[in-house]
Amino acid sequence: MNSIPAALETDRQRRAWRNRLFRVTMLSCMFVAFGTLAVLLVDTLITGWPALSQQLLTGLPSTEPGEAGARPAILATLYLGLLVLLFSVPIGVLTAIYLEEYADRERWWNRAIEVNIQNLAAVPAIVYGILGLAFIVRGIGVGRVVLAGGLILTLVVLPTVVVSSREAIRAVPDSIRQGAFALGATKWQVVWRQVLPASIPGIATGSILALSRAVGETAPLIMVGAITYVAFNPTLFGPYTALPVQIYNWTKQPDPGFQTLAAAAAIVLLVIVLSMNAVAIFLRNRYRKQW
Repeated sequence: MNSIPAALETDRQRRAWRNRLFRVTMLSCMFVAFGTLAVLLVDTLITGWPALSQQLLTGLPSTEPGEAGARPAILATLYLGLLVLLFSVPIGVLTAIYLEEYADRERWWNRAIEVNIQNLAAVPAIVYGILGLAFIVRGIGVGRVVLAGGLILTLVVLPTVVVSSREAIRAVPDSIRQGAFALGATKWQVVWRQVLPASIPGIATGSILALSRAVGETAPLIMVGAITYVAFNPTLFGPYTALPVQIYNWTKQPDPGFQTLAAAAAIVLLVIVLSMNAVAIFLRNRYRKQW
């Protein structure tokens, strides 16, 4: 009889040790990840802080580090972000509404759309760049312009926008829909006046986070013509470069001054991305509803 409690106590101690070991392992992994990130951030700040100046933000690229600026790259990055926002949000939200509110799950094409969206979310960005070069730049004939870059980045983040929008729409309680139907509302009235307003915080958060990813992409932009030296302000249908591409170009230069400029430009890019993330967090906390 005494063997049963002893066996239970031994098993309890074994589980406790396993829990401790798992916790230590997870904390160690988190420490390594955040420690590495902290070292990179501190090194970037220390290296690039001396080069943060008005010349960097408003100047044009130059072969001399003391005269070089990143204004065309910063403007092109902002233009690309605006294009991604204009293209990806309406398409992604409408797709999510169709899949969640209207699509018949028994139809094979609806299942095929869902599977393709999930698969496209895992496709490397460079693949989108190759497809964009073949079908948008050369096939349609858009050319290596800002518009082509915006379209490619839209394709990169569109699956993320669709998935986050679907999750936000799915989180709206079904009782909201049933109550609106009971009052005589049509399907579209329920979606437009009840479901969509209630899901806006989640949709906005997912869209801004997807936009943050698009702003930091480099590989697809190189494929569709983000050339490394542009000494003029970009236009929608003109040549361009982006801030990540400009940073990459400066890091390849042998002059140490360009390394400092690259670190300073990286700080600017971090500020842009972190600002977008802060807006996403604010919208989520400000408009989140507890059902």
